Amino acid sequence: MNSMNHERLLSLLPDRKLTAHKGDFGSILLLCGCRGYTGAAYLAAMGALRSGAGLVFLGVPESIYQIEAVKLNEAIVFPLPDRDGKLSEAAIPEILQRLPRMDAVLAGPGLGQSQGTLAVVRSVLENAACPVVLDADGINLMAAHKDVVRGRMGVTIVTPHAGEFARLGGSIREDRSVAAEETARDLGCIMLLKGHDTVITDGCTTYINPTGNPGMAVGGSGDVLSGIITALLGQGIEPLTAAACGAWLHGAAGDICAEEIGQYGMLPTDMVNVLPRLLK
Repeated sequence: MNSMNHERLLSLLPDRKLTAHKGDFGSILLLCGCRGYTGAAYLAAMGALRSGAGLVFLGVPESIYQIEAVKLNEAIVFPLPDRDGKLSEAAIPEILQRLPRMDAVLAGPGLGQSQGTLAVVRSVLENAACPVVLDADGINLMAAHKDVVRGRMGVTIVTPHAGEFARLGGSIREDRSVAAEETARDLGCIMLLKGHDTVITDGCTTYINPTGNPGMAVGGSGDVLSGIITALLGQGIEPLTAAACGAWLHGAAGDICAEEIGQYGMLPTDMVNVLPRLLK
C-alpha cells in the first residue's frame, strides 16, 4: 500500500512564479448547497480557496444566493434557478456554458435530493471533460444511476462514507481496501472511502491515509475535504494523487486542530484556517 506525506505533497504543488496569475492555479466549479444546508457550500468553497485554487466559482440555488454571497468574499458566487430551495433543471444551460472553462468540478455537498438536482448532476457527468468530484448528495443521487458514472470519458472521484459506499453497492468488510478497490473497478472511478485509515484507490493503485483523528467526525468536515481535492485537481495534480494529497492535507489539518484545540471542540472552520500552515 502507498501513503502520502508532507514532503511529497509540497513537491507536487505548482510553482508560484513571479509572473504567475490566478488562471495558472485552476478554475473550478462547485455546485453545492440548498435551503437549510448553506454551510456545506461555504465550507467546500473555503476548503478550495485555502488549498491554493486560483478561481473558485460557486453555483448555488437562487434562494440561498444572498446568504452565500455575504459569507464568502473570495469565491465567485452566482445564483442558479431553483425549485423548493434546490437546484432545478433550469440551471443546466448556465452550468453547461461554464463547464468548458473549468479545470475541475465538485457536485454534491448540501445539494439535496430532487429531480432537479439529479438532472443537474447527471448533466455535469455527461458533459464535463474535466475531472468531477462527487460527494454527499452527488453520490446519493447517482447511486441508482451508476451507469452514468461508468460511462464517463473523464475522471470521476467519489468520496463516500460507509453509508454512501453501501448505497453504491460496496460491501464493507474487514479489509476496507479490497472493498474500495472492487467498487472503484466496478464504477470505473477513483474511490476515496472515508473513515479511519481512509482508502484512496483507482482499483489498481491504492493509498492508505495516515492522518486524521476522531475529532474530525463532525458535520461539514467532508465538505472541506471535497473542496480541497477539487482545488488540487484544478492546479493540475494527477487525479489519484490529488485525492491522496487531499486526504492527507485534510487529516493533517485535523491533527493540528486536535493538538491545539482538542478533539471535542474542533470544527471544520478550524481545519480550514489551519490549511495554509501546511502549504507554506
